[in-house]
Amino acid sequence: MTGRWVVFDYGEVLCSRTTALPVLARRLNVSEEDFRRAYWAHRDAYDRGASDTDYWQAVGDTVGVDVDEPTVMELTRIDIQGWSRVEPSSVRLLRTLSAAGSPLALLSNAPASFARFAGRQPWAQHFRVRLFSGELRMAKPDAEIFELLLSRLDCDPGECVFLDDREANVAAARAAGLRAHIWQGAEAAHALL
Repeated sequence: MTGRWVVFDYGEVLCSRTTALPVLARRLNVSEEDFRRAYWAHRDAYDRGASDTDYWQAVGDTVGVDVDEPTVMELTRIDIQGWSRVEPSSVRLLRTLSAAGSPLALLSNAPASFARFAGRQPWAQHFRVRLFSGELRMAKPDAEIFELLLSRLDCDPGECVFLDDREANVAAARAAGLRAHIWQGAEAAHALL
């Protein structure tokens, strides 16, 4: 292995890209194109700690739809389900690394509601440390989140291998001294590690 800790991103690394956006757009009775723009326009604030209500009301305001509390709950449930399909090859990799004694950590830009869901999933047991931006109120690629990660892991940056699907996050992790790599699938990660 190339480092003491192996740190994974979640979205589009351990899990597939969400397929929930068309479902969410239909639920609000708006075009998928308009919904996608609104969904992503407000996502950074959501990932940095905005509440489910604040996020979905901002999305609703952008597409011209009133969003009440029961709708917020429904949209949140659908959204979480959309991001919950963990790739079998990723689960196998986690099992292999965990069985070999590699300490694993998760660093994800995701809302606090997703963090609560993730903590109950079987795959989460493989991680000694799980950090979600929505709970921390900071997000990748900010330098502060990598400083916090290293503090929580109680290790030097060179003792971490970091895997993420976004070049900006990988570049920021490298700037913080981590051994960071673009995610190219579980097989490539297994070979790297």
